[in-house]
Amino acid sequence: MAYDEYLAERLATSFKRRNVDFTSQKMMGGLLFMVDEKMCIGLNRDKNTNNDRLMVRVGEFAQDLCMKRAGCRTMEFTGRPMKGFVYVDPEGFDMDDDWEFWVEKALEYNPVAKRSKKYKVE
Repeated sequence: MAYDEYLAERLATSFKRRNVDFTSQKMMGGLLFMVDEKMCIGLNRDKNTNNDRLMVRVGEFAQDLCMKRAGCRTMEFTGRPMKGFVYVDPEGFDMDDDWEFWVEKALEYNPVAKRSKKYKVE
């Protein structure tokens, strides 16, 4: 599992600064940050370019808006596009304002996101 430790700490710091309870979990080839037991945002390394990238759960309604931002593209996992999820390459998150945009988008969508059946609370 490949991901940048500095970026992982940067995400953790962003959540702590907002007083957001989160857990992190290694999966999807990287590190995911879970809020309310739901995937919120994560990071991994692109196997083709070897660049670090964010994996952001923004929801289907915000996805079109997000796709207009630098470095953003549809997230594909196992060869299929994932609705409501985007990859963001470094040119889209290197600047602090851009980084904060992606963290906010992920947190904004999280309250209405559905839990994976695996994490369903009964």
